Amino acid sequence: MASIELSANELSANAGADAASTHAPQSTAPDRLLREMPIGKIAIWWFLASEIMIFGGLIACYVLMRIAHGGWEAEAAHVKWQLGAINTLVLVTSSLTMILAHYSVERDDRGAVSRYLGLTVILGLVFLGIKTFEYRADFAEGFTPLSGMFWSFYYMMTGLHAIHVTAGIVINAVLFAMARRGTLWPRVQQRVEFAGLYWHFVDVVWIFLFPLLYLS
Repeated sequence: MASIELSANELSANAGADAASTHAPQSTAPDRLLREMPIGKIAIWWFLASEIMIFGGLIACYVLMRIAHGGWEAEAAHVKWQLGAINTLVLVTSSLTMILAHYSVERDDRGAVSRYLGLTVILGLVFLGIKTFEYRADFAEGFTPLSGMFWSFYYMMTGLHAIHVTAGIVINAVLFAMARRGTLWPRVQQRVEFAGLYWHFVDVVWIFLFPLLYLS
């Protein structure tokens, strides 16, 4: 009799456990992915999302204002598309060196990481140098932010982009120094990926700005 009661109790306990496990919240793949993702990567994606809103808003305003005011073809004809094309090539190449830096991190090749980060910094400085020369030429010809709506948008969008390029150069320069020192190498490995996400975002923004401001 006691054995029958014991078996009944065990069955009841097992049934309760099964019911509890059935009603317990199940962990989905996205939930596990978020828990396993580094906090730094989540932060950089949130930051890039906010930056997309800023540049997206500016680009949308530029397109709508240009349509509403007849196209601004006369003003746009004075931009130096050749310099813009060179800078596009420079930025695309810098994205390649950033990819190679991240690939070298995965191979644990500290020398290659520092080399490709250094090349990325140099290419970023080349971009800023060409942009500075272009600004000086535009000012010398009398085209300032007050010369018209087109030039206001031109300087606002390219200037904001140049600020982001400068920030990326500083970040990559710091990672370059850390990789060269070696003692901070474990910290560099993950942060190169975060810096790469930011740098590719800067590159993509320019891919949109170049045809809108220089070719349309």
